Amino acid sequence: MKYLFGVDIGGTNIKIGLLNTDGEILLNKSIKTNSEAGFDDCFNRIAKVIRKMNIEKNIDENDILGVGMGIPGPVLHQEIVSFFANFPWRKNLNVAKILAEKTGYPVKVDNDVNVITLGEIWQGSAKGYCNVIGMALGTGIGGGIVVDGKLVGGVKGAGGEIGHMTIVPNGKLCGCGKKGCFEAYVSATGIEREAESRLTINKNNKLWDIISKKEKQKVEAKDVFDAAKLKDSFSLDIVDYITEYIAYGLSILLHVTNPEIVVIGGGVALAGDILFDGIVKKIKKYSLLACIEDLKILPAKLGNEAGIIGAAALIING
Repeated sequence: MKYLFGVDIGGTNIKIGLLNTDGEILLNKSIKTNSEAGFDDCFNRIAKVIRKMNIEKNIDENDILGVGMGIPGPVLHQEIVSFFANFPWRKNLNVAKILAEKTGYPVKVDNDVNVITLGEIWQGSAKGYCNVIGMALGTGIGGGIVVDGKLVGGVKGAGGEIGHMTIVPNGKLCGCGKKGCFEAYVSATGIEREAESRLTINKNNKLWDIISKKEKQKVEAKDVFDAAKLKDSFSLDIVDYITEYIAYGLSILLHVTNPEIVVIGGGVALAGDILFDGIVKKIKKYSLLACIEDLKILPAKLGNEAGIIGAAALIING
């Protein structure tokens, strides 16, 4: 049996897993990212955990295929991180080379949502497919695009940055500084902002009933979907607005890549059928038949383990 490591770097925590080539996680550990201590401190701690896991399982060094890593930010050639989205670390670091020197194993690195998409192809909802769009609907929107089994990274590693497609010229201001970005409308942040705007005008609804019972009375995306599931017309109208924009944004991607399957994960996707049914219904009016015929749009399957499994998938088929 051969083995590999998957490393998922987040803003607060780093998840590290030891897997076999069947995708089974044999060991996993979470450590604090503590990014303010610096890049070297962080990567020394990652290497230390990897060595400890190897010792604990008593694995022959020759049976370790390598280490895969997912990082928030654009990555060139699965080696060089152009910049770290959440950390004050140096730009254009050859992270793969540095971690390989610290561990003694081959290393591949890619954008965090890219690796999650690979994980869904290896062990999740997209298993068996070669043309896939992965989308993570969370605080922002991340994407992974796989064509003929290969990730689309682009010249500067920004392939798959679907959250920053402009879908409304001169539209809502996005956190990136541009106007009209996809994620300004349908990320959790965008959903919350839209709901808050509407609540300033109308509080006679079940959404406000939910919010008003909270200590801070702050709306969350989940509240919108929870109220909609209670048949609250105010919230159902917001869900209709959300699914309209998701369908529109996805249709653009469908016409560029013509995938077999779209896999949607992240916190917003936990809304379930009320979200997915709306997307499937609305996408038809924006898409050519050739783009949606036999197309599957499914929720991601791997959950909290997606980052580890996806990072390891870089070594298998990245």
